[in-house]
Amino acid sequence: MSRVTRSQSAPARVGRSEDVRARIEVASSRSRREVVRPLLGPLVGFALLALGSTWGCGSSHAASESGGPSPEGGATATGGSSGGSLGSGGDAAGGNATGGNATGGNATGGNATGGAPPAGGGANADDAPRGIADDVTVTVSGRRILVNGEPLHLRGVCWNPVGKGGSHPADLDFARFASLDLPVMRAAGINAVRTYEPITDRAVLDELQRAGIFLLNTVYANGEASVSSTAEIVGALADHPAILMWVLGNEWNYNHLYSSLTFEQSVARLNEVAAAIRLADPSRPVATIYGELPPADLIEQMPDIDVWGINAYRNIGFGSLFDDWRALSGKPMFLGEYGADAWNANEGRYDPESQAHATTVLTQLIVDHSAALGDGVVSGGTLFEWADEWWKAGNPDVQDDGAPDGVPGGGPYPDDNFDEEWWGIVDIERTPRLAYDALAAIYTKLGPTPGTVPTK
Repeated sequence: MSRVTRSQSAPARVGRSEDVRARIEVASSRSRREVVRPLLGPLVGFALLALGSTWGCGSSHAASESGGPSPEGGATATGGSSGGSLGSGGDAAGGNATGGNATGGNATGGNATGGAPPAGGGANADDAPRGIADDVTVTVSGRRILVNGEPLHLRGVCWNPVGKGGSHPADLDFARFASLDLPVMRAAGINAVRTYEPITDRAVLDELQRAGIFLLNTVYANGEASVSSTAEIVGALADHPAILMWVLGNEWNYNHLYSSLTFEQSVARLNEVAAAIRLADPSRPVATIYGELPPADLIEQMPDIDVWGINAYRNIGFGSLFDDWRALSGKPMFLGEYGADAWNANEGRYDPESQAHATTVLTQLIVDHSAALGDGVVSGGTLFEWADEWWKAGNPDVQDDGAPDGVPGGGPYPDDNFDEEWWGIVDIERTPRLAYDALAAIYTKLGPTPGTVPTK
């Protein structure tokens, strides 16, 4: 598949304002230095605004997410040791995201970055910060994912941290970015991350646990990886409370696990891997990520898949996806990818307002059809994506516009164009965009996450 190779410097962020200050309150000055300084980026010097069935438990759409350079399955893509303890303190709650407009505080109009710092205590506005309990049980019951017996709505993002100038998967660095990203995620009420390569560094898992963020750990990404190596990864991590489920593949119906396998061979391989995971760790569900809706006979052919993740890009809505899933299967389903990028190909410009609008509308639709919060069929979603990745479309040292040809799976609002390097709700420097506020405005109203407890 051809890729856009045009390179250019990223256009200036229009309307960048003082509104983006600090997203979190941290308990120690060390955590404040680690998180706030990179978050501010060009805003250094401004004043900071302080914010306040049963299992038991003891990146790129055309590149690595759908048919480009193959990730090295089974590789430990976690970098070095993690950077210290997460700061605690009040989480951040978003402004109002009403109607079809993403309004994150006063972040409307031409502002390119996030609005006024969200006020309050995030997902638990009146409570202390929360981490994942040491004793967590994950169950699947009908369409619901239960944590400690309570239905879980995934308030997630896809997390694939590659720094400026880096490549994927060689420079994927969870350890480096955990101390930067997780407090800012926590401030937005995010309770889950989905990866595209396995996190094997237990120090990173510890940080996720302290932040109250569950991990959907992709342990089988590439069809060239052995089944036994995947089982070894699972066995080594099976006792960690931060792991919510094991994930196999990413829209593998398009990319055949980035390998020479046929579709039918990919099905057989995933069945083999799922069975091996079940033996290595019967304590957690096994999920797979499919591009759009799978046919009913495929669901029946994969009995060890407990949860289905669906990647769907249908502009500003989901069409009949929820009704169609209800007719297809009684198993839990979540949106493995959804959202919009911040580049408007129709107008040839940076467009964070449209990204925020899509984030609000699509996320609210997921909430409105939640199996955890009502009688819907979807167990939440993992928005694509947390941060920009500059390695996808050209020179990794600059931010390119444009999309590879022939990207499958519909298209995002407003241009139906996958501008691969502009999907982050924070940019590569970790400055929040309007979409961050839009997501926080919804996520922070949903209450405490099951399986979490107040932290000291």
